[in-house]
Amino acid sequence: MKKRILTVKRLSEYLFLGTLGGTLYYTFEVIFRGFSHWSMFLLGGLCLIFFAQQGMWTGWDAPLWKQVGWCVIFVTACEFITGIFVNKIMGWAVWDYTDQPFQLMGQICLPFAVITCPIARISMMAIVPFIPGRVTCQIFWNLPAPSTSAASYRPGSMEVMAAR
Repeated sequence: MKKRILTVKRLSEYLFLGTLGGTLYYTFEVIFRGFSHWSMFLLGGLCLIFFAQQGMWTGWDAPLWKQVGWCVIFVTACEFITGIFVNKIMGWAVWDYTDQPFQLMGQICLPFAVITCPIARISMMAIVPFIPGRVTCQIFWNLPAPSTSAASYRPGSMEVMAAR
């Protein structure tokens, strides 16, 4: 029974992160492009879930530049795969980067991959470390948030989730 509760709790955390990531990604596109597509909501949700998960896998101990690098590679790969599916296979023409420098098949390009770096960093520093196991405990389960002891948290570090 306890394992089932942990599974449901983890699923609720992923749904929360996915919804938050999708909403932020979709809103970001609407603000800067004037429109978006529902597939970008799914992509944004998947990316924010990965941002949190990669930190939990490493205990938030990896250097920030490595974490940002992993996230940028993940986002760029997912954007390429999504682009191939929605633009080439389905023919929905959601985006086209063929006019951008250093592009690959019109689906990804270096300038937008570089823009992903500060977005990933801001997401990891400001959003992700405080959500799993903290906010979701209070929102979904009416439980106190796990405490973070001084031994497991260094200000400015990414070890907020280490106490989890």
